[in-house]
Amino acid sequence: MHSLAPYAATPETSRGRKYAEPAPQFRSEYQRDRDRIIHSKAFRRLEYKTQVFVNHEGNLFRTRLTHSLEVAQLGRTIARSLGLNEDLTEAITLAHDLGHTPFGHAGQDALNQCMKNYGGFEHNLQSLRVVDVLEEKYLDFDGLNLTFETREGILKHCSPAKAKQLGEVAARFINGEQPTLEAQIANLADEIAYNHHDIDDGLRAGLISIEQLREQTLFEAQYAKVLALAPLAPSQRLIYETIRRMMNVQVGNLIETSQAQLHAMQPKNSEQVRSASESLVTFSATMYEQHLELKRFLLANLYHHYRVHRMASKAKAVINRLFAAFMQDVDLLPPQTRQHLPQQQAMLGRETGTARVVADYIAGMTDRYAIAEHERLFNVSTLP
Repeated sequence: MHSLAPYAATPETSRGRKYAEPAPQFRSEYQRDRDRIIHSKAFRRLEYKTQVFVNHEGNLFRTRLTHSLEVAQLGRTIARSLGLNEDLTEAITLAHDLGHTPFGHAGQDALNQCMKNYGGFEHNLQSLRVVDVLEEKYLDFDGLNLTFETREGILKHCSPAKAKQLGEVAARFINGEQPTLEAQIANLADEIAYNHHDIDDGLRAGLISIEQLREQTLFEAQYAKVLALAPLAPSQRLIYETIRRMMNVQVGNLIETSQAQLHAMQPKNSEQVRSASESLVTFSATMYEQHLELKRFLLANLYHHYRVHRMASKAKAVINRLFAAFMQDVDLLPPQTRQHLPQQQAMLGRETGTARVVADYIAGMTDRYAIAEHERLFNVSTLP
């Protein structure tokens, strides 16, 4: 590993795991976290979970899996440049979407609405639930038994009420503290990745245009340079080169601005990072505004495009019907899912415990599995 800054997270200063285990022999504790995440069922399912476009809409669009890999690649680059822990950064980035529902944010919104009387649903909290409880691989514990730092980093958002329920791993949301710098990197690497690959996918799908994008400061600055260099190049190459340069500019700005922030504060260790009044991994003010401009553009013109909205409407209908059917008759659930009902009902009450098991089952589905399960339940000509 490269030389770490004194404020980097290290396995030696880790708050450890919920269940004590012998130290790994040939890898660090954070490498062990990363490996457990990669070998989890939830990680494999990301291959068939929507980013923006549902799985059957095309085989070149990003999925939650390719998104997570792109975030990890950006995260490692930033961590190395800042002298931070690449392994921890990679573990957090690879795990951050493990709890996402099928059908992207439309699926999450639908499931949250279904769960409104039972504690709600948020994919960020579900990702932590996946690694803490739902993965069933080991003899001695449920979940993956990840280190505190990886688990804390997965929690990008958390309300104070939920934080009280989760305990130490969410204490920073109550105490007003910052997470590790590695977690801060993961948060922004996520945003950089999805902004840029959603531009690529949106152009490929014909839902947004070059003309629209040229009105966005960040895109136009790089597109104009690329067009001047190669005015006769194929459009797809011009787009790729523009997006590549946009990412380079944003990552470079993030690294330089964060270096200046760290130099000004001079934290002596990772614990001093927690006491900062705001995130130390950040864009400059100008770059942040350009970043927000691009996010607003994508929200208005891609995520709310009528074709995306139509698919989202159908996806929500699938989630709503599945949830209602399973709540009405739990015997429709597979046996391996029903076996969790007694424990959850004992912990949360009969109805809320049932709802949580149903939500866990639906959230774990891929797009195509959810569609197939819907067919099995509601199409009389489909085998159960």
